[in-house]
Amino acid sequence: MNIYSDERIVLTLDAGGTNFVFNALQRGKAMIKDITRRANGDDLNLCIETMKTGFREVIAAIVGKPVAISFAFPGPADYPNGIIGDLYNLPAFRGGVPLKAILEEEFHLPVYINNDGDLYAYGEALGGILPEINSKLESAGIKKRYHNLVGLTLGTGIGAGIVRKNQLFIGDNSAAAEVWLFSNRFSPQVNAEDVVSTRSVQRVYAKNAGLEYPNELMPKDIYEIATGNREGNRDAALKAYHETGRALGDTIANLFTLIDGIIVIGGGITGAKDLYMPSVIQELNNNFYPSYINELPRLVQKIFNLDNADEEAAFCKSYSKEIPVPGTNKTLTYDPVPRLAIATSRIGASEAIALGAYAFALFGEKE
Repeated sequence: MNIYSDERIVLTLDAGGTNFVFNALQRGKAMIKDITRRANGDDLNLCIETMKTGFREVIAAIVGKPVAISFAFPGPADYPNGIIGDLYNLPAFRGGVPLKAILEEEFHLPVYINNDGDLYAYGEALGGILPEINSKLESAGIKKRYHNLVGLTLGTGIGAGIVRKNQLFIGDNSAAAEVWLFSNRFSPQVNAEDVVSTRSVQRVYAKNAGLEYPNELMPKDIYEIATGNREGNRDAALKAYHETGRALGDTIANLFTLIDGIIVIGGGITGAKDLYMPSVIQELNNNFYPSYINELPRLVQKIFNLDNADEEAAFCKSYSKEIPVPGTNKTLTYDPVPRLAIATSRIGASEAIALGAYAFALFGEKE
């Protein structure tokens, strides 16, 4: 499938707690300039009417008839049935609201609602990092292809989605890949999100710089301090990203072990990848020291950082060799280097989420 050549049109919505942003995609690209409207999340009737009005405005602005509506919406939710549960940022939806049914009744179009982490992963799998990796392997003459992916979004929190062979895996309760609730070996008393998100960078910097927490400094400010472009405690800033990267590496190592696929990271904190990624890689290359052996590698697979040109070249290199089949004159091709890759999103989280919504409406339930 190629989502960049599909002529069908899908209406999309970026649903935040403050604003709703509407558009339509065709051939994987936005058709118009975004239409932004206040969410009105504390008034259910007004919020629903805002959605209806926003989609009507998009329909009036595009040339062509849409085939579906597809978008990300905060959870908890029964996503397959489009029923939204109790939301913190949109309190009017508490108690359960059949949003899918409401919109289908209004527009007479199929409506698909998913978690933003799931759609981010789906967009990267169908139109982002996964096809890019497989294309480079093909160009290098390597037969191996990758079919499994975890998408991570880093920002105020940490979100995730899992894709296996072009299918989005959401679990039996629409709650798969809730990695924010992972434990973390560096801070076992809190959940993973507390040590790999915006507040981790802020909290560690404040602690080591002798400042009150919380304060007005954002991760971007701390990044500028770390890189010498702003006044502040540089050692504390570097430590903030080092500790966050180390904790993120623990979460990613567990995901590599479970999924055995590509991991791609998007979201606001990725602008500081040069500061946290070395600590991530260090943790992925770490060892365990169990009682029965001197040391044991943290991962079975060798991990390559595709943000580094040399490692990308090494990942796309052939390690295969021919081995004989005893008792015959036959040989088999054997690759002795099981390898995986980690990368920062090339297209960005927002575009990947929109692509995921578009692709899910066209292909997601048809695989």
